[in-house]
Amino acid sequence: MTATDSSGRKPTLAVVGATGAVGTVMLDILSTRRDVYGEIRLVASARSAGRKLSVRGEQTEVLALAPEVFDGVDIAMFDVPDAVSASWAPVAAARGAVVVDNSGAFRMESDVPLVVPEVNADAVRDRPRGIIANPNCTTLSMIVAIGALHDQYGLNELVVASYQAASGAGQEGIDALYDQLERVGGDRELGHRPGDVRSAVGELGPFPAPLALNVVPWAGSLQDGGWSSEELKVRNESRKILGLPDLRVAATCVRVPVVTTHSLAVHAVFDAPVDQREAQAILAGSPGVVLVDDPEGYEFPTPADVVGTDPTWVGRVRRSLDDPNALDLFLCGDNLRKGAALNTAQIAELVAAELTG
Repeated sequence: MTATDSSGRKPTLAVVGATGAVGTVMLDILSTRRDVYGEIRLVASARSAGRKLSVRGEQTEVLALAPEVFDGVDIAMFDVPDAVSASWAPVAAARGAVVVDNSGAFRMESDVPLVVPEVNADAVRDRPRGIIANPNCTTLSMIVAIGALHDQYGLNELVVASYQAASGAGQEGIDALYDQLERVGGDRELGHRPGDVRSAVGELGPFPAPLALNVVPWAGSLQDGGWSSEELKVRNESRKILGLPDLRVAATCVRVPVVTTHSLAVHAVFDAPVDQREAQAILAGSPGVVLVDDPEGYEFPTPADVVGTDPTWVGRVRRSLDDPNALDLFLCGDNLRKGAALNTAQIAELVAAELTG
């Protein structure tokens, strides 16, 4: 690892995947949060090399991904496909960088910490491979709030229905949704007969069914037993982050016609009885959480209000009618910010503080 000396030299940062959807958000975050870095190198595939992007108010040239770009780098944030991270994160670590990886390549590796700073910040220090993993955006949209409640009541079980935005499928998902909306927009005859929306939409893009004027109960790839990869990520990642290897989790992931911001309806069962007002107070006082919960005024979070913001927004907090140990609540989080770029940046800041401390 490149040493930081007593002269106060700031760490050198590499952003790998700087031209992607999350990478673009990352550059905005780096330009608006407290500046903890010296040099920032922007890295992407060879076809993007030479482009200039703005970061911290300066135009910075994008470098092609190659081993030598990590020479002298202290921290490398990766937002690239799983296969690219699997190949290149070890290269960066071998060159002395601490890698913070946003892909799914290392999340469930036993020797790679899976970190949400508001929940398990201390885990960043135990990184024998020099790699720290960032959780999936769906898990991240939920886990900050659930972690705060777990600290108070002891979590026993989660039943989750997610309502995931098109941007969770990348730029292809965003483009497909906009294209579909253009094809169906203004036609008030649609949605009354089986198959009429499917016919009007035509190309489905990355979705298995029309997303415009529809919801699609599928996100991710097929796994054993009919589960999707997204549903298993919610289960497995929640267990690892919270340190609850036997936590019972059932998730159904649904794609909805929203551009950006995931939502989740959560039924959480705890070891101890819960109180609605106390739970609301816990959430309202938790870092990274905003409570908007006034049913009389019909005030609760929605993606249209949450998009572009950093916190997890929580509302509709209710004690279960049938179980005094259970809460039902609704959460929203921008899947490109806290769900990806922001959490990666927060982890990197923890590492930067460690290196300079």
